[in-house]
Amino acid sequence: MSALEQDARDWLAETGFTVKDEARWYAALTHGSMGEKQDYERLEFLGDRVLGLSIADWLYAQSDENEGKLAQRLNAIVSREMCATIARGIGLAPHIRISKQASSDGGRDSDNILGDVMEALLGAQFLDNGFDAARDLVRLLWRPALESGAGKAKHPKSALQEWAAGNQRRPPEYEMVGRSGPDHAARFTVRVKVHKVGEAEATAGSKQEAEKKAAREFMEKYG
Repeated sequence: MSALEQDARDWLAETGFTVKDEARWYAALTHGSMGEKQDYERLEFLGDRVLGLSIADWLYAQSDENEGKLAQRLNAIVSREMCATIARGIGLAPHIRISKQASSDGGRDSDNILGDVMEALLGAQFLDNGFDAARDLVRLLWRPALESGAGKAKHPKSALQEWAAGNQRRPPEYEMVGRSGPDHAARFTVRVKVHKVGEAEATAGSKQEAEKKAAREFMEKYG
């Protein structure tokens, strides 16, 4: 059986995870660069759904907003960026099992990897302890995001789209103008243009996040 190191086991317990099947948690902390038979990918797939249902359940119970507003908040709270923020807040990075090369390439601080491992841990929590335990842990770890009103503000791309329409301009056009870094820690640069107004660029760990940042930059510059 793949055994967790004592510091990882202690950290999981202190954070609120309950470890039963140790091999499962070992896999949840293992990046594909290790070349091992089991890594976090399957658990991340499951944990993504556990997180989404947990947050949707909370939003439905706490708010009487319409479906569109609920979806807007859900998307912000379960985003890769938010998952990575939660991961950093609980000190996940040192416990990720990742190759020296991937780590030196910035993988240990990659939003994509941190977010994926965070979701994989939720998948392990669900399998070991059931949905109620997983949901309770999500509510504990995501409480600051939930209570801060994350996602209540309009998504920057939606805001820019409406701004362009309201000013009788063509819809914004997004173009990926750069990609750097290895696959597991890639950086994407996106340019957004509005005809006869101007353009803005931004770089992030995913194309979607770069588009969002570029839209925000554009609004700050021209809106």
